[in-house]
Amino acid sequence: MQKGSASSKGRIAAGALAIGITGFVSGGLLVSEGHALARAGLMQSAAAAAPALPNSPLRTAPRLLPGNQQFSFADLVERVSPAVVSVQVDVERGMQPGAMPEIPAPFRDFFRRFDDGSGSNGNRRNFGSPRTFRSQAAGSGFIVDAAGYVVTNNHVVESARRITVKLSDQRELEAKLVGADKDTDVALLKVEATNLPTVALGDDRRLRVGDWVVAVGNPFGLGGTVTAGIVSSIGRDIGNGPYTDYIQIDAPINRGNSGGPTFDSSGRVVGMNTAIYSPSGGSVGIGFAVPATTIEAIVDQLKTTGSVNRGWLGVQIQDFTPELASSMNLRDTKGAIVAEVVDDSPAQRAGFAQGDVVVAVNGTEVGDSRALTRQVAALLSGQTATFTVLRDGARRTLTATIERRDPDRLASADGDTPSAQPSSLGMSLMPINPSLRRQYELDDSVSGVFIASVEPDSEAARKGLQAGDVITRVGSQPVRLPSDVSRGIDEAERAGRESVLMLVANNDGERFVALRIAEG
Repeated sequence: MQKGSASSKGRIAAGALAIGITGFVSGGLLVSEGHALARAGLMQSAAAAAPALPNSPLRTAPRLLPGNQQFSFADLVERVSPAVVSVQVDVERGMQPGAMPEIPAPFRDFFRRFDDGSGSNGNRRNFGSPRTFRSQAAGSGFIVDAAGYVVTNNHVVESARRITVKLSDQRELEAKLVGADKDTDVALLKVEATNLPTVALGDDRRLRVGDWVVAVGNPFGLGGTVTAGIVSSIGRDIGNGPYTDYIQIDAPINRGNSGGPTFDSSGRVVGMNTAIYSPSGGSVGIGFAVPATTIEAIVDQLKTTGSVNRGWLGVQIQDFTPELASSMNLRDTKGAIVAEVVDDSPAQRAGFAQGDVVVAVNGTEVGDSRALTRQVAALLSGQTATFTVLRDGARRTLTATIERRDPDRLASADGDTPSAQPSSLGMSLMPINPSLRRQYELDDSVSGVFIASVEPDSEAARKGLQAGDVITRVGSQPVRLPSDVSRGIDEAERAGRESVLMLVANNDGERFVALRIAEG
């Protein structure tokens, strides 16, 4: 069994939606490109411009018109629009023989009927060698430095052969990609020009649900658009990586607004439009923006080194749920529990252990596993950090020297196979012997009790346990035989606990699971 990183994968519940990146134009028809967010019903809006702010921030609130008492954002928009740019990208993509780019409705049926590479007998033609498909993408950006630095989304400029930035005064400038960060979808461009208007980044941490926001854009290259709305949620996890908590806004974001800024009522950029939730491909009033504080931190590193240096501790973690807290006789559920400590990692050298609950980093409280991931990632390689952990009900302070995160590094009795033995929580258990290890390709380092089967509708099934998982610990004790598991359950029951804590390993790594004893 290979050990892998355990990452938070919170998703927004969504129906069956067919969505992808938009903004690629070829032959006058819009061509969409699939993206991982489509699986969550999220669409990255890759073609538009949202406004930006000149050198000095606008400090006046939206103007209240006499008579009808309506807000006006005219002063704000007039001030910020010059620093918003259109980002035009030439893209070259390889295609396999007979393949076609994904075509959105309503053009899909047309292409299938008239241009799908089929012969008169309905058989697909053999086009031989892979072909090269060239297209253009259009997105948005905003100038954050008069020296010519432009911020946009990584997915707007990814795979670009040539990038052109078009200003509101009709100047067209060739742009150089300084650097990009896929994990936060932030990219930094550089143009050579003078008299550039700029935009000021604000502090999104001051935003509250209900605050006004304004999005200015240039979708499809048809000219500027302005939409206004409010912040509808803060700190949203849309399943697009662990390093960003998105701002959710209800200002309609037109398709193709990716890379454009969202402004607060003072005219400062508080976010960058990155994705929308949509069952149809158009805005339904749920948009997501990368927070300005995230943008600022990434841009500072890209300016300096062209890449992002994220800290690495070497632990796999999970949320500390009420059930896990109850199984450990703890009341507070804030923090993140260590499911696995990576060998030869900063965490191992600092003395971290499985079951430690990390509650603070350098004195700053840890809310959950996502918060801990971001806090560690914000640390620099070589930096010394202190971690406050709960172990056996007592607080301890551990000191670790952080290393640089490597994207390829993971975070994250012989004889016949014995018969499975049922447990009281809906599982059939077996001890691991060499025969079983060979049969299921279990790594030699894995020891514990093998789950042979899980009864449907049992407590184990409801908690996601599956056949092939391995129970390595029950409570604080390692287990090697099914009887060890039963003994651990009995001890938890005699102690009056409602649940028993188990450490379970599979191909994705290790995680803690709290099983309710009453369900047995």
